[in-house]
Amino acid sequence: MRKFLMGLFYTLLGLFLVFVAGGYALPGAAHVERSTLVNAPPEKVFAIVSDLQRAREWSPWIALDPAMTMTFDGPGGNTAAGVGQKMSWISTNPNVGTGSQETMELVANSKVVTVLDFGDMGKATATITLATEGNGTKVTWGFDTPLNSTVERWFGLMFDRFIGPDYEKGLANLKALAEKQG
Repeated sequence: MRKFLMGLFYTLLGLFLVFVAGGYALPGAAHVERSTLVNAPPEKVFAIVSDLQRAREWSPWIALDPAMTMTFDGPGGNTAAGVGQKMSWISTNPNVGTGSQETMELVANSKVVTVLDFGDMGKATATITLATEGNGTKVTWGFDTPLNSTVERWFGLMFDRFIGPDYEKGLANLKALAEKQG
């Protein structure tokens, strides 16, 4: 019995060491990215994605909880689109949660960078880039977050599987919205 318990102990210790050492060998950041082609000019798409209030029209997460509370702020209380515009939300749906998103950088008709704050779950950066492609716009939506602990690094292996389908749904919504308005 003692041999069995010692064998079990060493096996568990070995697995723990592999978990910890393996975690340090994994990337220190997660990146998720999806793209689509929208049959609308960049300025039309930019008008939608640069205004956080318009996220209600295409965000896949807002559709998950229509009852969520959303507030919008900006520099000097201005809620107009631009750098400093901030959207905060509160939801009891665990797939939506509570957090905020603030516009940090805008490059007219080509780029929107926002910082997402999920409270205890950490921060991330979302970037939407627009590029003219033929008669339309290639829209690329990216998500980046640091992975600081061993557990986060292992969890980071699943980010693409967790977030990717939502980004695809959001881009399909955005495409339909921009093309409908055109």
